Amino acid sequence: MADQNVDPAVTQRWAKVRGMLRSEVGDASYRSWLKPLTLVSVENGKVRISVPTQFMRDWVISHYGDRLRELWVNENPDVDMVDVFVQPPTPKKFVRPVGQARHSGPSGINTSVSVSPKEGVDTNRINAPLDTRFNFKNFIVGKPNELAYAAARRVADSEVAPFNPLFLYGGVGLGKTHLIHAIALHTKKRFPKKKVVYLSAEKFMYHFVRALRYKDTVSFKDQFRSVDLLMIDDVQFINGKESTQEEFFHTFNELVDNQRQVVVSADKPPSDLEGMEERLRSRLGWGLVADIQSTTLDLRLEIIEAKVAKLGVEIPSSVIDFLSHRITSNVRELEGALNRVVAHATLVGRDITLETCQEVLHDILRANDRRVTIEEIQKRVAAHFNIRLADMHSARRARAVARPRQVAMYLSKQLTARSLPEIGRKFGGRDHTTVMHAVKKVEELRQSDTGFAEDVDLLRRLLEG
Repeated sequence: MADQNVDPAVTQRWAKVRGMLRSEVGDASYRSWLKPLTLVSVENGKVRISVPTQFMRDWVISHYGDRLRELWVNENPDVDMVDVFVQPPTPKKFVRPVGQARHSGPSGINTSVSVSPKEGVDTNRINAPLDTRFNFKNFIVGKPNELAYAAARRVADSEVAPFNPLFLYGGVGLGKTHLIHAIALHTKKRFPKKKVVYLSAEKFMYHFVRALRYKDTVSFKDQFRSVDLLMIDDVQFINGKESTQEEFFHTFNELVDNQRQVVVSADKPPSDLEGMEERLRSRLGWGLVADIQSTTLDLRLEIIEAKVAKLGVEIPSSVIDFLSHRITSNVRELEGALNRVVAHATLVGRDITLETCQEVLHDILRANDRRVTIEEIQKRVAAHFNIRLADMHSARRARAVARPRQVAMYLSKQLTARSLPEIGRKFGGRDHTTVMHAVKKVEELRQSDTGFAEDVDLLRRLLEG
């Protein structure tokens, strides 16, 4: 676009520059980042170009700034500077239908009406219910989730957004939703005047589609762009929905540009969200991205012990140890298994023992057993460390072979239901004490060597996936 006051000859040069950029970057990137550029003036060797948001300005300068200047110099050798600055679009006038409330104030980004800042906007009807059990006090912190927890606490304790957005990702049942609920509950308590909206990505789409159907997009924009804290759970479900992505992008942009906090969760990092526009993936990764990794044995033990204390029941240590070793998929399944064992003991009147635990959880245990075999673990670990599969069974003791073999034994103990002697037999007839030593050694190395711990966690996620 070009300002009406710009000389026609300059407008033609601008059209050539835009055409060259479009051919170089492709239609998708052009529509996302370069189409919104507006030529404002060319005077005294200085080209002034406006963009609607601060984020877009930063992106254009860092990714296309040098090329913009080169192309302008090719068209006009007198140009020595290209200035990209933020100039929000002027709101379009809106004729209010009879009976519709009047809105006032600046509209921000790509809105068809001017939006009131916050007063008089009811967000209650779009809010999903919060579970008071999902608070910070009930969240068990360990190595796999400590960064996500610390980031969530910082957001909930801060009056001004510390990083925007906060993007939490991880597998099913690892605690993403728990942390989002905790942020909302803590924020409401600490800052009662703040407007907090929490909902799933599916609900966001539902409200947007409903607004389109009933031609009520004005109210939709009012509700979502007037909040202080917006939290969207499972954002991966917006994939492939172009119109919804467009609205989410503009809502997101306006909130961030106005220093309002946005928190998003997904099952993958922003860069891996297939079907999501490049500009939205980039925007989601602009703040702090924190992953919640698969649980470790120590964390599972802490979770079970905390749950047992809360339930006020006595459970033998052998059962706690059994559950923490066998239910490894996620926290939700682990807590569900414990609840089932306790309920069975209460209703039937039997003591909680290892035998009754195995009986009650036979289906869950069978499902976990099907997840991976020792042979699969050996193949995956051998390939990862670039050793021969035969080395898993050989008598070689060189560290380059022994260490991967220990990792495979450790993962076999964590991911299968096999006993120590059974695992030892699968590794060339080794004694169960050898397996015990391997498990202990890997646990020690995971605590002291970050790189080694990342290797083990990666292998575990690959095998569980």
